[in-house]
Amino acid sequence: MAQPETAWGPHPEPLTVASAPVPEYGSGSLADLLPTLAAGLGVPDMSAAITELTPADRNCVFLIDGLGWEQLKAHPEDAPFMTSLLATSRGGTGRPLTAGYPATTATSLASVGTGLPPGAHGLPGYTVRNPDTGELMNQLRWQPWTQPGVWQPYPTVFQLAHAAGVHAAQVSSPTFQNTPLTRVALSGGTFLGRLTGEDRMDLAAEQLAAGDRSLVYTYFAEVDGAGHRFGVDSDAWRGQLMYADRLVQRLAEQLPPRSALYVTADHGMIDVPFDEQHRIDFDEDWELSAGVALLGGEGRARHVYAVPGAANDVLTCWREVLGEQFWVASRDEAIAAGWFGPQIDERVYGRIGDVVAAARDDVLLIASEREPKESAMVGNHGSMTPAEQLVPLLEVRS
Repeated sequence: MAQPETAWGPHPEPLTVASAPVPEYGSGSLADLLPTLAAGLGVPDMSAAITELTPADRNCVFLIDGLGWEQLKAHPEDAPFMTSLLATSRGGTGRPLTAGYPATTATSLASVGTGLPPGAHGLPGYTVRNPDTGELMNQLRWQPWTQPGVWQPYPTVFQLAHAAGVHAAQVSSPTFQNTPLTRVALSGGTFLGRLTGEDRMDLAAEQLAAGDRSLVYTYFAEVDGAGHRFGVDSDAWRGQLMYADRLVQRLAEQLPPRSALYVTADHGMIDVPFDEQHRIDFDEDWELSAGVALLGGEGRARHVYAVPGAANDVLTCWREVLGEQFWVASRDEAIAAGWFGPQIDERVYGRIGDVVAAARDDVLLIASEREPKESAMVGNHGSMTPAEQLVPLLEVRS
């Protein structure tokens, strides 16, 4: 019997764990970007894993939250400057990077800043269980409070670069200066807070010029926010994309000599329709909730924590109910398949769900009572589809 055709081509039903497109850890993921740049700056123990990139004395990473590769390519009229740079992506190959799994902000920023995949840095989802307390930990908002240096003990690339004599700086909103996520993912060198995008671009250029060897990071959040609220083809989203495009051009035109600017993102995004076919409500589904003690992650990338002794039953049920639309794996299967990277630290193992579910189709597993705000979002992300995983690495050199 012929297998059904989808946008992904033929696939078995239910989806097999091995059919999930695992991120390019070690050669082309967000976790490989800063170590590659730092290696070119002579920082000890850093590896140039993204072999397509050419070293520069001064490096700036501009991360636009939520701007995936596919969304950028779909809106050339709204982002003419970045569109003109598409061929420069990933060292002139015209190819994107992969974000890492899950494709979500806390995980991706930790991967960027530490140069480590999620299984090592230990932020493997939007919300995950803290094995020491049994509570769900929101790693974006850092609630409930958890000691940052215990949760993520590795130094950031910025800290290592600063120790090696490189001028390291982060230019972002003042709101982020003292957050635990910034501390564990992006600290090191100098943090400079500026409210407007224009001020950030101007200051990032100044910071690049402040050292013979420089590593500068700057950030813009509003593309992601508009996508969540209004969708990735809304007027509001396209307006923020237009603004981000102007910011990129403003920074590119101010680069000091011997500089490389890299424009990337933490994840892409897809819009999910508001109907029962596309939004499955965990809080109203007795089959999916049976045997589940905690529901973590987010709508397209779930961590499922079973009551003691129920993990196998939960896995079986989730595969039966969701297996044609989600890749559903046990913790050990997801780890063995490399979803979270090639290594899983012991302290991270219990943070990963007993069952891990990643959406392939345009569906969400919402929780309308537990997560009312998240369940109401138009644009969503987290899984391993190209729309969510692929991010640009646009390059401008001076």
